[in-house]
Amino acid sequence: MRALLVLVALLLVAAGRMAWAVDPATMPDPALQARYEVLIHELRCVQCENNSLADSDAWIATDVRRQIRDMLAAGRSDKEIKGYLVSRYSEFILFRPEYSWRNAWLWGLPLFLLILGFAIAVRIIHQRSLLVDNEDEADVSHP
Repeated sequence: MRALLVLVALLLVAAGRMAWAVDPATMPDPALQARYEVLIHELRCVQCENNSLADSDAWIATDVRRQIRDMLAAGRSDKEIKGYLVSRYSEFILFRPEYSWRNAWLWGLPLFLLILGFAIAVRIIHQRSLLVDNEDEADVSHP
């Protein structure tokens, strides 16, 4: 019976903790609320790393969500908000960073590696075919 009570107590504590993770704030305008929802799902929590701001219950995520609400209420555009957050937390905060010359190697590296791998495979196949040709010639000359 005690084990059941302990389990129920732990479940209640966990449920209370999850309820704190929900962002209860709403914007006065439905259009602003929609923009707010999109932004907090597009931006990464800098502490949790793989969670969006919407999914994170870290204190810094709460602070960033508050900043986003304040900037939206002040009439800032989504681009201005993202620019401010990138200047403060780096491009890491963006789930989908924008293409720039600074991060071009990230976009081009997979294509480069694919071409390099294909070139290496062609070279290996060509060298092995030469070995097979040389073996056939050696077998013909030695009866």
